[in-house]
Amino acid sequence: MAQKIRVGAVSYLNTKPLIYGFKQGKMQDEMALAIDYPANIASYLQNNQIDIGLVPVAVIPSLKEHHIISDYCIACDGEVASVCLFSSVPLAEIKTILLDYQSRTSVALLKILLQEHWNISPQLMAGSENYEQQIAGTTAGLVIGDRALAQRSKTKYIYDLGTAWKEMTGLPFVFAAWVSNKPIPGSFIEKFNEANAYGFEHLDEVIAKNQIAGFDIKSYYTQFIKFKLDARMEEAKALFLRKIKM
Repeated sequence: MAQKIRVGAVSYLNTKPLIYGFKQGKMQDEMALAIDYPANIASYLQNNQIDIGLVPVAVIPSLKEHHIISDYCIACDGEVASVCLFSSVPLAEIKTILLDYQSRTSVALLKILLQEHWNISPQLMAGSENYEQQIAGTTAGLVIGDRALAQRSKTKYIYDLGTAWKEMTGLPFVFAAWVSNKPIPGSFIEKFNEANAYGFEHLDEVIAKNQIAGFDIKSYYTQFIKFKLDARMEEAKALFLRKIKM
């Protein structure tokens, strides 16, 4: 039997529709699925421990070879809700920001916004496990994913990075895409995209299995997160990658 193609994906709520088909057994004979958080999936792809990953787009320049193999992605066009700077004080009073250790793209985006949009220069520090509990006073925190949705009810000031990027550029933002580090057979890619689509064809089932207190998951999937790449998103991705090379 041919060797399975190794695929890495993220375990956040925003990826559940994309991987639902795989979880229902789609392509189980052709691929091996690993689940982890974004920075780890990126490292696996860089080190050739996987062949395809749903990775933060900030990792693309570090790959020796890359191919975006799917139109499915994790993006937003304005407010994203789950990638935010949380603070007890207004932006101008923030002295320190704790950075989420799980995503490189969100950290890179925050740095761009601090310099080019908000024009503030607080001290940046790597957050450790449960660092959200240290958000208080003039110490803010960049929090992403499911933990960000939970944090929304706990913090006075919420600065949405998707909204800020849209205000600055007029463009959507692409957080993650399906990227391979080698050519992938077209027949596999076709089935892969069909498996991605399965979750959206059964979105009510995905929503029923992935509830979170205090936030409407249906609106998250249908209003906040954008799952299909388009021309404006490609433009936004190219602009972001240019900025992080500067």
